[in-house]
Amino acid sequence: MRPRRNSRTPKQPLQARHKSQTDLSAWRKGRRTDSEKSLQHHQSADDQKYDSQEGSLEQAFSYLGKVQGRVSLKKNSVLQKHLDAVESTALKQGLPPEGFEILLKAALSGRFADTVNTRLLKSLIPASVIPQDSVVSAVSLLCVGKCSGNIQVLFLKWLIAMFDFIDRKEHINALYGFFFFFLQDEKLCPYVCHVLYLLTRKENVKPFRIRQLLDLQAKMGMQSHLQALLSLYKLFCPEQVTITLPGKMKTYFKNSEGPWKAAITAVRQRNQGLSPLSQAAFLGTSQPQSRKRKWNAQLVIPASSSYTNHLEEVRGKNRLCLYGTKVSFPVEQLQTFPQLLQNIHRLEFPSQMGSVLTNPLLLHYMNCVKDESIYLRLYYWMGQMLQEECTWCVVDNPNEEEFKSFLESIYKAECFLQEGFSACEEFLYKTLPLWDGVCCRSEVLRLVSWIPPSNFSDIKSYLYDPLAQLFFTSSVYFKCSVLESLRQLLQNWLNCTVIQVDSDFSSSNTTLSGLVNVVAELVHFVGWISTAGLRLENNSTLLMYFILDFYGTVCDMYLKYNLPLLIMPPAGVFYPALLSMDSANLNQLCHIMYRYRTNLVAAKENELSKKSILQFKFSNQTYQEYNQYITAMVGCLWTSSAFQKDIHPQGLCMDDKLLCKTGVKELKNSFNIVYHPAMMGYAVQFLKEICPDDTTFNFKLIKGKKWDWYLEYLYSQGLKGLKVFIESSISRVSQASRSKAGNVET
Repeated sequence: MRPRRNSRTPKQPLQARHKSQTDLSAWRKGRRTDSEKSLQHHQSADDQKYDSQEGSLEQAFSYLGKVQGRVSLKKNSVLQKHLDAVESTALKQGLPPEGFEILLKAALSGRFADTVNTRLLKSLIPASVIPQDSVVSAVSLLCVGKCSGNIQVLFLKWLIAMFDFIDRKEHINALYGFFFFFLQDEKLCPYVCHVLYLLTRKENVKPFRIRQLLDLQAKMGMQSHLQALLSLYKLFCPEQVTITLPGKMKTYFKNSEGPWKAAITAVRQRNQGLSPLSQAAFLGTSQPQSRKRKWNAQLVIPASSSYTNHLEEVRGKNRLCLYGTKVSFPVEQLQTFPQLLQNIHRLEFPSQMGSVLTNPLLLHYMNCVKDESIYLRLYYWMGQMLQEECTWCVVDNPNEEEFKSFLESIYKAECFLQEGFSACEEFLYKTLPLWDGVCCRSEVLRLVSWIPPSNFSDIKSYLYDPLAQLFFTSSVYFKCSVLESLRQLLQNWLNCTVIQVDSDFSSSNTTLSGLVNVVAELVHFVGWISTAGLRLENNSTLLMYFILDFYGTVCDMYLKYNLPLLIMPPAGVFYPALLSMDSANLNQLCHIMYRYRTNLVAAKENELSKKSILQFKFSNQTYQEYNQYITAMVGCLWTSSAFQKDIHPQGLCMDDKLLCKTGVKELKNSFNIVYHPAMMGYAVQFLKEICPDDTTFNFKLIKGKKWDWYLEYLYSQGLKGLKVFIESSISRVSQASRSKAGNVET
């Protein structure tokens, strides 16, 4: 795990400076020190600027904290000046932790008009963290009811937007009942549900709260925010929430962070710089603003020193929480795998679900503890974030690099968990028809490789069809990228198949026959686009390499992955590979055909011995197609009879009269291992070694014993695929090889 940086490190995510932020003057000193490090050539000017700015902020805090009676903004230059000072400082560098209690008290106490209160709440931009005590005090003022309904709504929006910046949560969670009471207010209900969604733990789920939520749902109808809270309650206590709820909702809550989103990112960039990890914390900060909220968007856990010290104190005293259970182990202190093992039974998952993606220990926790509430929270957060920040769906969204970073984090998490996220699958199905194939290309195609196997009609409509359109209209490099992505997709499906077969298919949502059908459709789809792609790209050697790489996985499905399925490559792939100008592709084809033979022989033996794997049988068509291909290969590479013996409808068999019209000398030898365009370079080098003085390069000399020497020479050049194919398909060579091996053993 990456070690925690010092709190003064410029790239550190927003954190509390516990020692340097005990008062405003210390905070001001810390800010001035940071500026001196980054802008030394403007030192004196910056000092004067900060002194003036922080002096004004101190005066503003003093004034707003001492006001007792109701004050109007009209013709009040003093109040206007202090509001300007607060807004200016907040937008430029953020507010210090100790200022939040003063400003929240001023905004919620009813001493100012709503215009002033709105400006104050919109100015609450943290420079580091927000003390939880200031939030607790604000909630107490909210209960008094001195502020208007609009200000109450704005405060709740602010609390949701700033939830990840609150240094501690235990005292706020103790106010769960207070928040729950506000559900009765129809105007506040959506935002209170959102706050409760962030705060809810298993101990918060009580029968009386479930009954109240059900009563509210009966009164208000099927509201998404109520369904969200009920879904979370049902995950924690399924035996208490017995009603049927929609499986998944695309959007539970409305956007609540609009007034603060861009300001927070601007402060972060100005104060600390935008590190790769913090880039994903607030995506889409430039215009246009995201249309929907992504809650808990921070991908880095904000490690607060004050929080850590507090928890150490609690642990030292061995105190109990309000519900009579042991204090949960904070994720901020989770740094090693042994710590995870020792505290896994009392580890509290972070409210900011995005932190999971970049924390291997939390991903381990997800694998070990199958808590559906975690997946529900992660599903909602990820779905919202992908929907909001997709750079090819949001018009004029310039944040491609940030979105790339986020997609990369998702992909790494999927690789770690060895499974795809359902929210990511839905995002791909929804946006691939709109994708241009250029924006975030590598990231999107890597995410495609983790789509789980599902109904073929869904995959065809939402994945294969849009990919095919892009495949046929894009460059050869894009075609290669798509084929590599689909190869990895097949690999992941096959790995999934092995796991499910080894465990128990009866407990899986997907039957074995369903998996076989989905895998078969994927192989057929790749065969179709590969055939068309080779025609479009004039049998590109590069494209052929990626196609054969895919079939290198297909040929071993029966033995290596225990899947009762073997599909031969289409003729539009096999014959261009057989006649390829590149020796690497020909060698790969030979190895693939050798593996096909090994798998088919094993399948035939199992069938004859009535040990067919999972009672599946291969059709005779597969064996017939294999035999036709083998006949063509042996006829080309060995017996020089490809044009006579190849009986495949799309094969090389040609009429003798037509062959004579070509005027090619030594026609029958054109594609054997000496004259084949892919092998001719090896033949030339071989003749140079055995006949260094002969410059005529007479290939007819390679016969008899020299033919066998030539074979050994080819094997020594790394053509192992050619070696195993010839030894398994040519009886003379096979017998000689076995005899040689026996002599060595003797």
